[in-house]
Amino acid sequence: MNDVDVLIAGAGPIGLTAAIELRRRGVGVRIVDPLLEPPQYAKAVGIQPRTLELFEGMGVLEQVLDAGMEMRGQLVYVNGNQVSRVDLMTPADVPYRFHLLPQYATERILRERLADLGTVVDRGVAVSAFEQDADGVAVTLTGDAGDATVRAGYLIGADGAHSIVRKGLGLSFEGAAFDEQYMLGDVAVDWSMPRGYAIRSMHQSADGTSDDLLVCIPLPGRGRYRMSMLVPEELRIAPKSGGDGVAHGFEGDRAPELSHIQAVVDRLAPEPATVSDMRWSSVFRISHRIVDSYGRGRVFVAGDAAHIHPPTGAQGMNTGVQDAHNLAWKLALAVAGDASPTLLDSYDLERRPVGEEVVGRTVRDAREGIGTDSTDMEFVMRREAQLLISYADSPIVAGSTIPDRPAAPRAGERAPDATGLSRESVNNPVRLFTLLGAGEHSLVLYADASAGAEDVATLESFAREITARSHGHVGVHVVAAPTAQVGSTELPLLRDTDGRFAAGYMPDGSTAFVVRPDGYLGYRGPVTEHEPALAFLASTFR
Repeated sequence: MNDVDVLIAGAGPIGLTAAIELRRRGVGVRIVDPLLEPPQYAKAVGIQPRTLELFEGMGVLEQVLDAGMEMRGQLVYVNGNQVSRVDLMTPADVPYRFHLLPQYATERILRERLADLGTVVDRGVAVSAFEQDADGVAVTLTGDAGDATVRAGYLIGADGAHSIVRKGLGLSFEGAAFDEQYMLGDVAVDWSMPRGYAIRSMHQSADGTSDDLLVCIPLPGRGRYRMSMLVPEELRIAPKSGGDGVAHGFEGDRAPELSHIQAVVDRLAPEPATVSDMRWSSVFRISHRIVDSYGRGRVFVAGDAAHIHPPTGAQGMNTGVQDAHNLAWKLALAVAGDASPTLLDSYDLERRPVGEEVVGRTVRDAREGIGTDSTDMEFVMRREAQLLISYADSPIVAGSTIPDRPAAPRAGERAPDATGLSRESVNNPVRLFTLLGAGEHSLVLYADASAGAEDVATLESFAREITARSHGHVGVHVVAAPTAQVGSTELPLLRDTDGRFAAGYMPDGSTAFVVRPDGYLGYRGPVTEHEPALAFLASTFR
């Protein structure tokens, strides 16, 4: 017998996300962290629209919006002259825009949500070793009271760039470090720059080489920014010897003083400005690395334990949150005994290609700038917002005999939201995403305009088979065209009053869509063909 279903090492945003998603599904969780107090650094600041969608399903969206602010764009200066302005926009079909919130505030909100679910972080306790077998993982925990061994069904390493779990699995972590060293400071500044815009200011020599840099990311609060810049010579850190050789994150014991930051602001700020009220500062290094596998057996890694890279475009924490979300719903099915034998293998197959792309792109963007590889700004915005991630090649997604239609979402891609739905007893329009956040798979049956009373039995038969084959882990809704005559169904019924569901999903007649718990389209096919849908479910459910 195991002491706990899942043990999580690390109580940052990634570990907390995994814990919340597991607890929402009734899984027993223990989450440990060696730090006695949560860090108060504004390390990760940007929250992407895709992450806000996940936060909505997790039940923390309103708190995140209340505590943060909108990221509106970026102003770029070279040698004191403004050379570009980027206004961040998301298309009308995307419910949220870009958001800013210091990591310590994100963690606080996630901890409070986890506490509401009955679990608190076990602080001052670290995973120091583990051994796994066919039935579980024996984990050695080290704290002030000494060592203790607990047995978990599964272990998640969300323990950062220097992950003990990654090392214990013997995973490679290939990559390199940037030569440059930087310093960070959380400060207030008294300039007139527009609210919500990042400021990037550089000095370039005659040959176009940048030799001085100031990057200012807005934070909630009057005039607050997280400023980063090249470190002065007196604060440079000698390369570490020994250890794991991973030069990433905060290093050294020499924190920059306000005068160090003011000196850079004096050189590079677009207008004269004074910095004050520094909450914290640090010197840091950046590396780019990725593991050769996101897990082995019953042990997995996520977030910085699996991939590290430059902070360009605020991709790191957001990628890690999606790692945790992807893994958690699969682990929950495994703990319940309802997962297919290969479901957990899909975590690495789906998420490692994403990590590889993010590492490569952020390294390029750090050198050349975001979006220099494309002139299509909508594509760039969607990509930076992490709305274009695709699992189309995953073994657990499938389409049926419906031919691909241009612009139609494919199995493995993000499921579109749909506004303007209506249902009985509700005065206001309904959003599709509000129905898909319960933590289970969702079966959406679209009844087209030609559907009549005789088609109700077909819809209900399809729903019964899917529900039975998934052991009850699939919720069902019918979305009907305004004139479809299916009002007699006992299934939950919504009307596509504004036609936006049909515009987003592009059904071919009456069509079945299965949306995964992480918001990706797992399957699409005609409601008259049951076998392809059942075959798809067999890749996920035992």
